[in-house]
Amino acid sequence: MEIGAPRIGSCSKEHQKIYKEWFDVADSDNDGRITGNNAINFLSMSNLSRQDLKQVWAIADSKRQGYLGFKEFVIAMQLVSLVQDGNELSHDILKDDVDFENVKPPKMEGLDELIQKKGDPSNSSKPDSNGNSPRQASITTQWFSSKPSKRYLSNVTSIQDGLKKLYTRKLKPLEVTYCFNDFLSPLLTNSDFDAKPMVMLLGQYSTGKTTFIKHMLKCSYPGAHIGPEPTTDRFVVVMSGTDERSVPGNTIAVHADMPFTGLNSFGTAFLSKFECSQMPHPLLEHITFVDTPGVLSGEKQRTQRAYDFTGVTAWFAAKCDLILLLFDPHKLDISDEFKRVIYSLRGHDDKIRVVLNKADQVDTQQLMRIYGALMWSLGKVLNTPEVVRVYIGSFNEKPVNEGFTGPIGKALFEKEQEDLLTDLKDIPKKACDRRINEFVKRARAAKIHAYIVGHLKKEMPTFIGKAKTQQRLTDNLEEEFVKVQRDYHLPPGDFPDVENFKEVLRGYSFDRFEKLKPKMIQDVDEMLGYDIPDLLKTLRNPYD
Repeated sequence: MEIGAPRIGSCSKEHQKIYKEWFDVADSDNDGRITGNNAINFLSMSNLSRQDLKQVWAIADSKRQGYLGFKEFVIAMQLVSLVQDGNELSHDILKDDVDFENVKPPKMEGLDELIQKKGDPSNSSKPDSNGNSPRQASITTQWFSSKPSKRYLSNVTSIQDGLKKLYTRKLKPLEVTYCFNDFLSPLLTNSDFDAKPMVMLLGQYSTGKTTFIKHMLKCSYPGAHIGPEPTTDRFVVVMSGTDERSVPGNTIAVHADMPFTGLNSFGTAFLSKFECSQMPHPLLEHITFVDTPGVLSGEKQRTQRAYDFTGVTAWFAAKCDLILLLFDPHKLDISDEFKRVIYSLRGHDDKIRVVLNKADQVDTQQLMRIYGALMWSLGKVLNTPEVVRVYIGSFNEKPVNEGFTGPIGKALFEKEQEDLLTDLKDIPKKACDRRINEFVKRARAAKIHAYIVGHLKKEMPTFIGKAKTQQRLTDNLEEEFVKVQRDYHLPPGDFPDVENFKEVLRGYSFDRFEKLKPKMIQDVDEMLGYDIPDLLKTLRNPYD
């Protein structure tokens, strides 16, 4: 099945009306989401085993958000109906030829009575047919109310919501106090938490980046240009929209609902080379693609770009869930600029995948030699002990050139393409885990940043010799990092790049920095040690 193929979850208007009524019953707090306790009580009316209901939740909440929206609720109901009809439940059921649109609603024991009671206000003041008191008749209110969790996360109904609250209350005050946004990363907005997973494509010109996106979408997109020369001269974000259109970068960068406001820091020179391509497409409902200009070689890169190309790439790398480095058999050399771009991806090694594209343009023997040369080149640049994953294939709409590859090569390319598609399919499912991972990584970086800034402030004299002391501290910044690391028992691998930090420091007066505030550090430690684990525990699969 293609990513985002709208099969499961689709239903007739008649069934949709029934499910909407059921959803309103289960959604006791009317926030449009059904979480753990609500789901347990509602789904128990199906009389399925706990193991079956665990599987139903896992498939319906495939993005691991910790709740069911209406669409996920419909999927859960369809799965319950299939199990009641004797079908075995597994993730493979999504690939089977099931006519989901005509799957009948499941049998839910006692649901009709609940709907009747909810719709008849007079029931609240008189006993029901079994003689139950009004307090007993209103048991649905107790049924569908979750126990409040600790602290202020009691009203949170998704992991994203929980991270937003934690960021606003605990992490953001620390970042603002110690100017974290100027040194390492802009402050986060709500759109950063709600954004769809992103996949960025990097490579030298004419390695097939734009063609790769077209191949995934099975169609072109607004503003796509393809040719042997450097055709894509701008960063293009390809995302879901109601109609086909291209939106200029300056407009996108001030759009509060989109996660690109941080790009304003790169100025108009960059924003004029940035655009957003929107179109309705099932795949784009789950993933956003970032197409980049081809990396040029030598002086061209420095003289022809009026903005910080490496800085922009690093900004997108921090936001993206997957980074694809594209090569083709005739462009294996890694230029100085491409090397700098790859260096800027450090810290995001787990996101990087390498694609050897257009591999059907050489025969099997040449391909073997090219693969070896590529691995040798990458080994010098990536500087990691692990071997990077390389996908080999020809990612375009044309059939594989068997004249070069032969039947063995064709079979290899098909398997490699399948592996890459699997990697892409897993992105929406892993997006929530990735968001938590990035949030924790950011919190640790902000904490270390606060320790460094607090230390620099502490080293400044009260009256005389401030300028000399600041210059000495800046010149010996690496030694100061070691002192901070030793004093607070911090891991050296979590410290920022010394040269970049030094560059930003030159625009500051250390005397104006804030002293270290232990209460703020304690809040972040408490968030990492207690609040985030509590959040994950509360919003997991309720049947685990």
